[in-house]
Amino acid sequence: MADINHFEYGWITPALSYALSVLGSILGLVCAGRIRTATGTGQKLWWGTLAAWALGGTAIWTMHFMAMLGFAVTGTRIRYDVPITVASALIAVAAVGLGLAIVGTGRLSAARILGGGLFTGAGVAAMHYTGMAAMRLDGRLVYDDLRVGLSVLIAVVAASVALWLAVTVRKGVAIFASALVMGVAVNGMHFTGMSALSVHLHEERGEVTGAGVGTLLIPIVLLVIFGVVGLVYALLAAPTDEDRAALAYLDARQRPQPATAAATPDVSAPDPVGLRARSTLARPGAQFPSRRDHSSR
Repeated sequence: MADINHFEYGWITPALSYALSVLGSILGLVCAGRIRTATGTGQKLWWGTLAAWALGGTAIWTMHFMAMLGFAVTGTRIRYDVPITVASALIAVAAVGLGLAIVGTGRLSAARILGGGLFTGAGVAAMHYTGMAAMRLDGRLVYDDLRVGLSVLIAVVAASVALWLAVTVRKGVAIFASALVMGVAVNGMHFTGMSALSVHLHEERGEVTGAGVGTLLIPIVLLVIFGVVGLVYALLAAPTDEDRAALAYLDARQRPQPATAAATPDVSAPDPVGLRARSTLARPGAQFPSRRDHSSR
């Protein structure tokens, strides 16, 4: 059995993976919050897609890949099958999107949270082990069933908590604190699953084919940068609740006032030159104001 090192570059890769999971969780929670205030089906679908991309793509899958940069096996090189790696990313996004669709439609209940967490957690676990299956090395991968089951359980619990936070948390401080907790849960699930792995090297060494980590790193980093910038731009460009309230207020102020309201004089306003009295001269039976009345004011 070969020696495995999960932290070949020290604290750099786990710190970056945790930072990415927290960043993706913050963006995902903010986008999920916009689902609740969306007025139409198109807007709900738009914000749900962005939330699934932020949580599934950035907080989960990108964190997984970044942590894998520090994974090394003594005695063999590691390569990755690109189509399977891409499939693992799509599984993560689809799993989170399915979970948000379950909890975001209809009345929120514990059954919806648990159902969405079950599907999303299973999808996250499938993403992890699909990404592991994309590895190409000169050896055989063996997993401990107990730790694999524990990692799946952590994924389900973490997904349930994440979905509950996505539909309940609204304030900035709470979103940040929730993202910190989600980052711990996502990383905990990943490294629990990695601890279940052991590698048995082949007696006869062969050529290891596939894409190297350096080949995949550049496009993934660019994808993360453009994805995060796009999410931030979408959040900044979208109107907030305060913007909607201000627009409603301005719209109400610009509407023409009813004729009855316009004809009624405001008795509380000052009338230094007697215009209020003069405006009643045309009414039948109105008395003409005298100079004595003005001088007494």
